Amino acid sequence: MTMKKTFGIRAALVSVALAFSGGAAFAIDADAAQALAKKSGCFKCHAVDKDKKGPSFAKTSAKLKGKADALDEVIKVITTSPKVKFDDGSEEEHKAVKSDNKDEVKNLAEWILSH
Repeated sequence: MTMKKTFGIRAALVSVALAFSGGAAFAIDADAAQALAKKSGCFKCHAVDKDKKGPSFAKTSAKLKGKADALDEVIKVITTSPKVKFDDGSEEEHKAVKSDNKDEVKNLAEWILSH
């Protein structure tokens, strides 16, 4: 086997290994997620295990379980301030989290989905 072929195969194997390890390498920092949720006022409308004005994080997690785009959905809601509808029929703009740091936002979204 030529050196060029060997390098190509090794590069491909490294790429595959990195692709499959990406999700597993991310560890949720629960303390940082809770601090950002508190700073952003999330707990005014949400709780971990009970519904308030908005759904519990456990209910949100259960609703999105198994969906390939679950993380993207949560990130979209917590960063873009969409209109949300409540069980009583009222609507309001969902507040955006108070962070522009993508890693902090992802950590919060992962934490929400972990319940």
